[in-house]
Amino acid sequence: MAEDSKLWDIICDGPFVPMKTTGEPTMLVPKTRKEYNDADRKAIEKNFQAKKILVCAHERTTQVKQLNIDILTTEYKLFSMNDDESIQDMQTRFTSIINELHSLGEIISRNKFVRKIPSVLPGSWESKVNAITEAKDL
Repeated sequence: MAEDSKLWDIICDGPFVPMKTTGEPTMLVPKTRKEYNDADRKAIEKNFQAKKILVCAHERTTQVKQLNIDILTTEYKLFSMNDDESIQDMQTRFTSIINELHSLGEIISRNKFVRKIPSVLPGSWESKVNAITEAKDL
């Protein structure tokens, strides 16, 4: 637990920099790498561990985002109206997928998703789809 606390301190406060006193008046200045002792090297190692945690967290976040985009894109491609579903419920479900993709930075053009709706309706909607398509010149 103490290790986690030290790493968190580095993440919040910044990396450890080994210092030495020098000159008149006395001043603290950073040591050169050649001047590091074993304790300095051990403390510096915590900097690398903290950096690794941050980099891995960023990469994992990017991977999770891409995975979510892939899942939602598949949902979009396979989208269809359920037999027991109202048109309003279907539209809500479809809009939810489009909005989630948009929030992840994956934009589907309005033209593309407007054309998708008629193709996902069941056969019982065919006459309505034909009327809308002809009226709106889709």
